[in-house]
Amino acid sequence: MKGLQQTGMVAVWILTIGMSLLAICYTMIIPFLPVYLLELGVEQEQLALWSGLSFSISFFIAAIMAPVWGRLADQHGKKLMAIRAGILIGLSYLWSAFVQDEYQFLLVRAFQGFANGFMPAAMTMVSLSVPKERVGTAMGIFQMGLVLGNTVGPLTGGLTELAVGMRPVFMVAGITLFIVTAAIAIFVKEPQMESETPVKTTSFSEDLQAAKQNKVLLHILGLYFLVQAVMLMLQPIVAIYVGELKGSMEGAAMLAGSILSGGGVMGMIMTNVWAAYGQRRGYFRVISYGLMGTGTVLLLQSLPFGLWWFGVLQLLIGVFIVGIFPSLGSAMTVNTDPSVRGRVFGLATTSQQLGNMIGPLFASIVATYWGTSYVFLVAGIGMMIIGYLVLKIHGNRPNIQYI
Repeated sequence: MKGLQQTGMVAVWILTIGMSLLAICYTMIIPFLPVYLLELGVEQEQLALWSGLSFSISFFIAAIMAPVWGRLADQHGKKLMAIRAGILIGLSYLWSAFVQDEYQFLLVRAFQGFANGFMPAAMTMVSLSVPKERVGTAMGIFQMGLVLGNTVGPLTGGLTELAVGMRPVFMVAGITLFIVTAAIAIFVKEPQMESETPVKTTSFSEDLQAAKQNKVLLHILGLYFLVQAVMLMLQPIVAIYVGELKGSMEGAAMLAGSILSGGGVMGMIMTNVWAAYGQRRGYFRVISYGLMGTGTVLLLQSLPFGLWWFGVLQLLIGVFIVGIFPSLGSAMTVNTDPSVRGRVFGLATTSQQLGNMIGPLFASIVATYWGTSYVFLVAGIGMMIIGYLVLKIHGNRPNIQYI
């Protein structure tokens, strides 16, 4: 048993390193899509609209495909789905380096949505590689890798964009994805499930009906949607907001990357603290505290007092937000059977991607008609309300399995 646990933790660490590199590639690119759209010739007054479209189309298609990839993961293996996603995402990054206008880029983003699925496959393998009582620790390690990637990526992308433009960033990201995929194919084994329940072939509607029978799971899926929608309101406009505070878009990408990386450093420090607290006091309590803390800081960031104000507050966001998603994943793990874990994470990905789709579109409307700072105001209030409701409904719920 001890040997199996050690093997499981080796898989957790390999997947964590892979996810960290994937996050670096992702955050080298995503915060700077508005900058790339400017390079492609989009006019400044149309930038918020095209940023919202470029974000949302990928997430819309990913939301449709996530349950499909989840069912295939349960039937044919999570490792196979991770390899499939890694190859296709790598190809999409390489394709992005050669587009000539915003319409071609929109097609690439649509293909990226189709290719999506690496993270839920990796998270499913992590959750199945360790005993249930160690899920919080494993998810914390995985989140630490994710935060590390989110820390390094924006700064790397910003510096590269300043030096040579965005196209080389896409090429580096594509090659890195191929290397990560090869490492997982060689070194990670398909995890064995503890459940005696056989894997069944089900439709998306049947998966939804099953989720409706598990009220806790249904609430978790709703939280994935709401939290992701609020957070993705911010990603398309961070570089724009930094440019407004700075007074010019020149060098805004590098500056935004540096500020985002600072928040990531604080997140790395707090990851294991939140994971340990969640295992002792309950995952939902961590989720509520993380939401309310993040919302409060976003509310303060909406006040345009300058770059120093914005940057210091970004450090505090890193402290709070890092506890939310691993706790959601851990809460979902202890409330589902391993035989349907891939489909459950697929449903969670669908919820996230729908939130990813709605958030940028809503943000583009708010930014276009009221101003960029109001996006932070609305996001902050939304986070605080959601956090309060989580604390009120689930704050005292222990980490036991509810079916």
